Amino acid sequence: MSGDCSAPWISNVMGDLVLVLGGTRSGKSRYAAERARRVAGDAVTYIATAWSGDPELDARIAAHRRARPAAWATLDAEPEIAATIAAARPADLVLLDSITLWISATIDDDDDAVAARLDRAIAAARARPAGCVVVSDEAGLGLVPANALARRFVDRLGIVAQRLAHEADDVVLMVAGIPLSVKPAR
Repeated sequence: MSGDCSAPWISNVMGDLVLVLGGTRSGKSRYAAERARRVAGDAVTYIATAWSGDPELDARIAAHRRARPAAWATLDAEPEIAATIAAARPADLVLLDSITLWISATIDDDDDAVAARLDRAIAAARARPAGCVVVSDEAGLGLVPANALARRFVDRLGIVAQRLAHEADDVVLMVAGIPLSVKPAR
């Protein structure tokens, strides 16, 4: 059950900025990893944004680690995510999974500070010759949350996803494990 990275509308061009969106358990991480593997083989640096904290999340992190090729480098994301992107092996494609958890980790930070970090991250991703694949949840398809913190999170994630989609060369939306082209690479 893997995403079809050979579909004709999917660009496999090195140097692209690709955004992969989807809901929880939509297959976005699996698809992004398979796409990175097909494009760059073992020349991938995986940027992890999840921090261990509870048994269920720890199990998810462990499953993601087991699914990745051993040759891929792994970096833990910092709040200044551009620095983490820049720290990746120079010739590697960067796979950042996921922007959602980065937003969660920075939820108490000022909106302008997060926007500035995002701008620097986009510039760092654009500077990578092998390109960058960014994974994000699509949070805009659900109900408006009842509490203020949840609304702030969904709003920030939506704004960040819009900015990434605008900058991306290719945007894919995962639905039930099926990749749908939202913004095909030119």
